[in-house]
Amino acid sequence: MDEKIEIKSGSGSAPDLDAEGWLAEAERRPSPNQDRRPPGTVIDLLVIHAISLPPGEFGGDWIDALFHNRLDPNAHPYFAPIATVRVSAHLLIRRDGRLIQYVPYECRAWHAGVSSFQGRARCNDYSIGIELEGTDETPFTESQYARLAVCTRRIQQRYPAITLDRIVGHADIAPGRKTDPGPSFDWARYRHDVQSLA
Repeated sequence: MDEKIEIKSGSGSAPDLDAEGWLAEAERRPSPNQDRRPPGTVIDLLVIHAISLPPGEFGGDWIDALFHNRLDPNAHPYFAPIATVRVSAHLLIRRDGRLIQYVPYECRAWHAGVSSFQGRARCNDYSIGIELEGTDETPFTESQYARLAVCTRRIQQRYPAITLDRIVGHADIAPGRKTDPGPSFDWARYRHDVQSLA
């Protein structure tokens, strides 16, 4: 069953966020796949991703295993070529709306890979990455949209340089290499939800 997520406007519904960028409301599972951002970096980009492991399957512990470098290459044929990849994201939003944080916002998560936004490379340096449990073809859930909107608004409050035109999909910063979050992601609905919280 989807988790009930209350969305309100105004600052009263803001989840606690500490100085490092850990959310009080998120389950904290620090990934080793993180490091410090370059000195003086302004965090001014939000990247939306979609992930499922194995592809199209939801609810298991494989994403967590990937982000903690303990993915068993023999557990599924898809895992063998990615088991040694070092990757993470700041947040993961499960199908039921549960929120897991792997990297604090002030640190660099390894989510974007080879990437560029408006001619500026190395998007990991200056972005926050949010993974939605899903696929390009599977509609995302009500709870995911609700949780994503709340998280986005609070991120914007902490990092005001992340305006709506600086929220992109992984496909936008790595075209030809990545396709997520894909055509199943309703950008218009998401942006409306974020604006409704302003």
